[in-house]
Amino acid sequence: MKILSTTALFVVTALAEIVGCYLPYLWLRKDKSCWLLIPGAASLALFAWLLSLHPTAAGRVYAAYGGIYITVALAWLWAVDGIRPGRWDFAGVALCLAGMAVIMFAPR
Repeated sequence: MKILSTTALFVVTALAEIVGCYLPYLWLRKDKSCWLLIPGAASLALFAWLLSLHPTAAGRVYAAYGGIYITVALAWLWAVDGIRPGRWDFAGVALCLAGMAVIMFAPR
């Protein structure tokens, strides 16, 4: 159960970070409304709060979170930008998730 809840929390955290960065990108690069900065800032605040919910050492959490972030970012690339990741992207995700699992779930 710890693995599922930790991974789910990482996924939600990654989505908050990506949305918080994507909304300003839309304003800066795609000529969307500057009002997108408000939900973008709120999403980044949510991201920071979500990272604080993990009970383990912050450095370990940040290191392991990177693996999930990469996975979610490539899923975002596919779902939102319409660009299908290639086989090397999938291989990289597998390596990142393996690293995340070792960092977070190894016996201590």
